[in-house]
Amino acid sequence: MTEGKLLSVRNLSLEIVRRDVGVVKDVSFDVAPGEIFGIVGESGSGKSLATRAIVSLLPPVIRKTAGTVIFKGRDIAAISEKDLRTLRGAEIGLVFQEPMTSLNPSMTIGRQLEEGLALHTQDQASTRREKILSMLQRVGIRDPERALTSYPHEFSGGMRQRIMLASVMLLKPALLIADEPTTALDAVIQRDVMELMVELTKAEGTAVLLISHDLPMVARYTDRIVVMEKGSIVEAGTTEQILELPQHPYTRKLLSSLPVRGEVRPIDTISAPMISARNIVVDYPGRKSFLKKGEPKRALHGVSIDIHEGEVVALVGGSGSGKTTLGRTIAGLVKETEGEVLFQGRTRDQDWRDYRLNCQMVFQDPYSSLDPRMTILALVEEALRLVPGIDRVAKMKRAYETLEEVGLNAEFALRYPHELSGGQRQRVAIARAIARRPRFLIADEPVSALDVTVRAQVLSLFSDLQKRYGFSCLFISHDLGVVEQVADRVIVMQDGRIIEEGDRNTIFDMPKQAYTRRLLSAIPALDLNETGGVKLKWRLEA
Repeated sequence: MTEGKLLSVRNLSLEIVRRDVGVVKDVSFDVAPGEIFGIVGESGSGKSLATRAIVSLLPPVIRKTAGTVIFKGRDIAAISEKDLRTLRGAEIGLVFQEPMTSLNPSMTIGRQLEEGLALHTQDQASTRREKILSMLQRVGIRDPERALTSYPHEFSGGMRQRIMLASVMLLKPALLIADEPTTALDAVIQRDVMELMVELTKAEGTAVLLISHDLPMVARYTDRIVVMEKGSIVEAGTTEQILELPQHPYTRKLLSSLPVRGEVRPIDTISAPMISARNIVVDYPGRKSFLKKGEPKRALHGVSIDIHEGEVVALVGGSGSGKTTLGRTIAGLVKETEGEVLFQGRTRDQDWRDYRLNCQMVFQDPYSSLDPRMTILALVEEALRLVPGIDRVAKMKRAYETLEEVGLNAEFALRYPHELSGGQRQRVAIARAIARRPRFLIADEPVSALDVTVRAQVLSLFSDLQKRYGFSCLFISHDLGVVEQVADRVIVMQDGRIIEEGDRNTIFDMPKQAYTRRLLSAIPALDLNETGGVKLKWRLEA
């Protein structure tokens, strides 16, 4: 083995087959034993493909054109397929973004965890079982015995990622490749999973190759990072050095795109609220079986909120806190079991048509909320279908004007959703929502699926539109960094109840509840410096 190096990647280049388009260009880096090394970049930067090449897991359309990958002194390209399979499990562990795609939905957790041990060790069945139970306990699974006979779908996303981590660490690999391991998780669970991963790998002396677009998260746990853009490494160095004194414009762009606290705006809280939800209770029916009557599950326990004219109220909490259910109930997409929703002092049912015209929603995934068979122009025009007193010409004119307002010029009008990027699709979703000039907008995780720079653009666009049209907004998010930038007031939910609420600065600077403090401790506080870099601090830490 090369002195001091566990993994050595040299001049790696990849391209698309039959198109001769380079997707990874002359990439080189080293990982030392026991080191946590980070690769940062947005979607399309080539970071995932570069790491998949390490273990020869490239998709068929991608081929290696140059470079070497040396692991423990062995050239990966010279290893047989049989030895590679052994290497991937026993020596190199892999944790991907969505554990549901890595875990077999038709196999119990116990069987899946045992499979790796049976393949790569000589342990007896009883020894394997003991190791599995011990590891499940270490990763925070409350009832390991029950987990053995359960299936992946019976666990939350955070728990599935813990199980995936357990399956990898059971074999004590020398290298763990973690490709966006926490992207699909909320901030608190994200931090818990990362802390767990760092704890396990340090205990076993495992090196970690951490790939992510989340620069603060990578910075928290790594000593060295490389920044990738369009298939090339544009900057490399110690984490502290790159954060405080970034050299490349792309790195500075990534850092400048991180959310910062917005300005305090005057809000009229004396007048009657635009939206008033009173004592909202929502029960979901329980799962029925032939011999058993399903017990209903209560998602909301008598929740009440007010949203005033022109106010942006952020609804925050971890997964399962009830925030999306509340948003959908206010929108009329979920029927409340008890309680009522008032719009401008009247119940929704008194003039449902007026409420639907004035209440619009932007969803998390625009691809699932945009009809793939309709052009962008038709999608925005559809939102104007029920607006009284607007003819076809005026409708088309309004649609074009709205697309311009969200930064999409006329050439986008005749395209289809699949021809746009994720950020552009989200702009279309926002355009469709504001085309009617609504009085109230519900934004449910509108930027969680976007890259850092695209997220910054969409948030800036959202703030500009909100100021221009003055609509009230319920902004639902698990990302308190985003909330800090856009919200006037913050409501914290846990287990279907409101546990804390107040103006944005009070909640962020003087949180009362332990759960709120836990949420805040999972996001960084940023101090911008004169060199275009940042000083990264973690909240509520001494």
